[in-house]
Amino acid sequence: MWKVRRVEDQGRLILKLIGRLEGNQLAELEDAFGSETAVQNLILDLTDVRLVDQEAVRFLADCEARGVELRNYPAYIREWIDAEKASQESTLNQHEDPRADRQAAP
Repeated sequence: MWKVRRVEDQGRLILKLIGRLEGNQLAELEDAFGSETAVQNLILDLTDVRLVDQEAVRFLADCEARGVELRNYPAYIREWIDAEKASQESTLNQHEDPRADRQAAP
């Protein structure tokens, strides 16, 4: 279960998330801020987040990749987000066309 508190700061929307972020709640969370503002002006404050699951980590990594700023997160969440990003990059690299690196034979 999670709650969100909205705070405006110099034209930016800060969503202070409280509680547990779990995959089955992510659509609801995205709806909570999806129509509020451009993602470039959005900050997710994770000070009071106590638990995240793997889907929530993917969600946070995707948010960050889209320009959402993450703030005040526990170190383990940052480590998991970084690991998720590395995993996504590795998967993308595996799916690239192996012929792209080959040069045409003379």
